[in-house]
Amino acid sequence: MPYKDLVIVNNEKIFEENGLFYCDNLDLKILPEELNSYYKVEYIVRSSKKRGYQKINLKNIKAASNIFKFIFFILKTFKFSNARYLLISITPYTFFSFIILALFKKKVFVYLFSSGHEEYKHILGSRFVWIYNIMFKIVTSYSKVIVCHERLFDKKKSHLVYISRLDDSWLRNHKNPLLDKINFLYVGRVSPEKGIFDFLKMFNQIKFNAQLSIVGNSENKNISNKNIKLFGYIADPQSLIDIYDNHNIMILPSFTEATPYVVDESLSRKRPVIIFEDIAYIVRDKKGIFVCKRDIDSLSKTAKYIIDNYTSIQESMKKNILPTKKDMIKQISDIIQNQDS
Repeated sequence: MPYKDLVIVNNEKIFEENGLFYCDNLDLKILPEELNSYYKVEYIVRSSKKRGYQKINLKNIKAASNIFKFIFFILKTFKFSNARYLLISITPYTFFSFIILALFKKKVFVYLFSSGHEEYKHILGSRFVWIYNIMFKIVTSYSKVIVCHERLFDKKKSHLVYISRLDDSWLRNHKNPLLDKINFLYVGRVSPEKGIFDFLKMFNQIKFNAQLSIVGNSENKNISNKNIKLFGYIADPQSLIDIYDNHNIMILPSFTEATPYVVDESLSRKRPVIIFEDIAYIVRDKKGIFVCKRDIDSLSKTAKYIIDNYTSIQESMKKNILPTKKDMIKQISDIIQNQDS
């Protein structure tokens, strides 16, 4: 028998206005909305003062302004006698939530998009990353772990889910790109850990005819190059599909990633992807992803090879089996429902 109540606990921040909730991170919207088709979802998050672009279509959202309200909201869910709890990532907020849930012997699942080690090394510094390591060890030892990449955790002790934001609109009505010049596309946060600033330095050295479009929020308005176009954040999926279709190579210059959505988005539109050696592990068996060194010569050779062999590369990409959003949610739901079987 399926469990009717699912409490999702997330460290991320959501903006509330007149009983409506908004976020920028699409994951904050997709996961609770879609799982609400299988369960009665209660969503506990932190509150934000900044209004996001995405409206979350879910009624039972509790946004806490501090850790005490956060824990209070957790305790109030104990009225659901057969509820299951899904913690999103391991942070101080979700860690203290886990301790309380464990003390009351609640069934807890933790969903890891990434291991968190590199992020907390950046936040805490190498000397204090042990704090995160302790939280990680405790939570993963006493909960059911769901991961989106086999590198994140022992596969014998976790459940692997192939994450996706794709729906049918991404998989139909493909358009052939123009190949008269290289049109790079970057989709993501404009922040140092994403490697975009390092890539911009390389892009400014390119000797061939190329353009770059950047889709994502950026507080850096000092990007000055006539061949670079800033789109800002694109909330509408069809508009984002059109942008992919108007470019011929997607670039992902990140230093670390788990399972980036943008790769499957690009592959779904039959657009090849260039990544660097730091994240070569994300390739798996997918066709159309090219790994190069983080220097201008390797980038230039890789981009030229893709353009010269575009038709055959697109043909090979037809072999890709890309998971959809529905597949992902069904996997997570099955893991939660079947855990006691």
